[in-house]
Amino acid sequence: MTKQSRGAAFDPIFRYACVSAATLLLAALTGVVASLLIGGWPAFAKFGIGFFFDTTWNPVTEVYGAAGPIAGTLITSALALALALPIAAGVAIFLVEFCPGMLARPIAIAVELLAGIPSIVYGMWGLFVLAPWFAEHVQIPMLYVIPPGSIWETIFNGVPNGANIFTASLILAIMILPYMAAVFRELFLTVPPQVRESAYGIGCTPLEVVGSVTIPYVRSGAVGVIMLGLGRALGETMAVTFIIGNAHGLPTSLFDSGSTLASTIANEFTEATGEMHTAALTALGLVLFIITFTVLAIARLLLARARKY
Repeated sequence: MTKQSRGAAFDPIFRYACVSAATLLLAALTGVVASLLIGGWPAFAKFGIGFFFDTTWNPVTEVYGAAGPIAGTLITSALALALALPIAAGVAIFLVEFCPGMLARPIAIAVELLAGIPSIVYGMWGLFVLAPWFAEHVQIPMLYVIPPGSIWETIFNGVPNGANIFTASLILAIMILPYMAAVFRELFLTVPPQVRESAYGIGCTPLEVVGSVTIPYVRSGAVGVIMLGLGRALGETMAVTFIIGNAHGLPTSLFDSGSTLASTIANEFTEATGEMHTAALTALGLVLFIITFTVLAIARLLLARARKY
């Protein structure tokens, strides 16, 4: 008769605990979706598909449209990712490939500490420091340089107060940059030293090693990092609320005021007294959930495709 190990008696308990944890997570997720759908249903029932394409947001007349916040969310997140991605990858490559060993660890710790700064601190810095500086040194000088009636006036037109789509994107980029840089560094460290040394041994330059060895080796993980950074930018609330200008219309330029789904909910939920106003804000929460879920689903598909190659 085979003697059982001491922990064999706890195997069923451990299995049931794991199943219970997974079930609880799915139940919580289902509950969130159901509550958002039930709470936002009056808005969907009244405005229909037009809720997603209408730019009107008027609590007085009880007419609500989500086009402005949806556009602001997508634009600021995409701009933030475009600004943060090359810098984050560059920081990680420097720490792994070029930085002296005695400095790499302290700099990496500093980057990780930046990732832990609360978003409201970034928002206050953006409101009191970045926005005034940007208005004085960028927007106002550009008003005198840009030819009237040109395409550049269309792209950069806006009230020179520093609170606009572009500065909100800058704040988001600064927020997600340390997070992405830290994860990129951990990914690059998973590349076996022998592989990099072999590439250097056959005469490859550092640029060739990074482009031909390091990045292809961590390609699937890098896709996940990019999508996680985008997901964080999509859901950011307070920092964007401080500096985006909080206008509900569709932004017509980079320096135009706008809003996001999260900033609209944060600004108005405590003041929403009417049933339709509350339903519209809850519907915005459901839309934000769907967008974030879609981004993560796309990330999973890209990761699965990257693993095949």
